[in-house]
Amino acid sequence: MAGSPAERVRAEPGSDMKIAAVEGAFEDVAEYVADAIVNRGLVIDYRGYIGRMLQRTGKDAGAAKPLYRDAQFFQFCSAVFSRRTMEADPRNIAYCPYVVFVYELAAKPGTVHVGYRRPAAAGSAESRKALAAVEKLLDAIVREATE
Repeated sequence: MAGSPAERVRAEPGSDMKIAAVEGAFEDVAEYVADAIVNRGLVIDYRGYIGRMLQRTGKDAGAAKPLYRDAQFFQFCSAVFSRRTMEADPRNIAYCPYVVFVYELAAKPGTVHVGYRRPAAAGSAESRKALAAVEKLLDAIVREATE
C-alpha cells in the first residue's frame, strides 16, 4: 500500500480501533507483529487463531462464506505500563492485557490489516496520561510491523 506507516495507521473519527493495511503475505506480517512486540522486551502471553476457529465452526454457525483468509491476535502485557495505568485508576485493569490483531479478508487477498483497540481517554489527568502511553506503545508496534 502507498504511504508511510504514519499515513497507513488510521482511526476513523470516533472509532475505538486503529488499523493499518499493508500489502504482503499474512504469515510474514503476523511474524512482524510478534517481532515488534518481543523487540520491546514484552512477552506474548497468547496467540489466538481466530480465523481457524471461524473456519472450523462456520458450517455449524450457518456461515454462507468465509470472512478471512486468516486472522490472529496477539495478547501481551507490560508490567510497567499496566502498573502506571492501574495506579492512576484501579479500574484501568479493564485494558490489560493488550491485544494487537492481524487479518486478511477472504474478499481481498494480499492486503493484511494490523490494528488494536484504543484505550479510552478517561478518568483523571494521570489516568488519561497513562492510557495515552499505552496507546503510543500499541501504535508503535503496529507501525513497526507495517513498515
